[in-house]
Amino acid sequence: MAVHRVAVLALEGVTPLDLAIPTQIFTTRPETPYEMTLCALEAKVATSAGFALVADGSLEQVRTADTVIVPGFEPILPLPDAVLDALAEAGDRGKRVVSICTGAFALAAAGVLDGLHATTHWKYIDDFERGFPAVTVDRDVLYVDEGDVLTSAGMCCGIDLCLHIVRRDLGAEVANQIARGLVAAPHRDGGQAQYVPAPVAVAGQASLSGTRGWALQRLGEPLTLRVLARHAGLSQRTFMRRFSEETGTTPLQWLLNARLGRARELLETTDRSVEQVARDCGLGTAANLRLHFRRALDTTPTAYRRAFTRSTSPAVPRSDRDPSVPSP
Repeated sequence: MAVHRVAVLALEGVTPLDLAIPTQIFTTRPETPYEMTLCALEAKVATSAGFALVADGSLEQVRTADTVIVPGFEPILPLPDAVLDALAEAGDRGKRVVSICTGAFALAAAGVLDGLHATTHWKYIDDFERGFPAVTVDRDVLYVDEGDVLTSAGMCCGIDLCLHIVRRDLGAEVANQIARGLVAAPHRDGGQAQYVPAPVAVAGQASLSGTRGWALQRLGEPLTLRVLARHAGLSQRTFMRRFSEETGTTPLQWLLNARLGRARELLETTDRSVEQVARDCGLGTAANLRLHFRRALDTTPTAYRRAFTRSTSPAVPRSDRDPSVPSP
């Protein structure tokens, strides 16, 4: 596989969790082409948690990287000119530039986000919008994909964004393998709300994760709202409310995303016909599968299979990868 160089740029006051996400997901694995380097302006970097870390790479590796990722940091501006110049140069050269959480402040300060949609941690989003009027802020999403410029919301949303990038580069199978290793959800759609009023079950309530897991094992079956609510032992109205509180999306949208994700894996890993894949993932017909592929990914199942079949696909597809619409 051709090497794809990933530079993770740690700024002063970097958030350890935000830093851990890309360094873990883009670490070297036999099934991926990524070569990750931790970079910084100075070798020693102070973190927001009070300890320091040592970076092996410098801004030189940022300039030569194929993908540059800026984890969240204490957004104290202005940043050093050398950092801003390196980020601006990466954007100008058409390299992929990514931020996690408040890392968006660095991309915006470098002008990389001008004229684009972006997001950041909900706690800082008002300051971000006031400070960078040239950026269109999307407040209620997990991440924003603008092609070669991608931003995520607060902290753990960086997992969703990084797995989305892997899916875009290498397909659903590899992304799901990495997610399983992290014991993370395989995918959350980027359009979901980043701040959910009740993100965990409250006292006296059981999570609906059991019903979601049950449904994932039966995607080829006719799963209606009534069937899901019955499995959870709830009325349909209560089920819909609780589901949205836990996931930030509706049951039927979640189910569609899960079925499209399953279809992508089947297209990558089997030689089943498009008609058979549609039946196996619960979308019924090849025409229905094509319709949803076109809406979600702006491509066809056949074209997707050509791009991501393991034996024939390039290491990191650039021209044929998924477009900026977040994948399901």
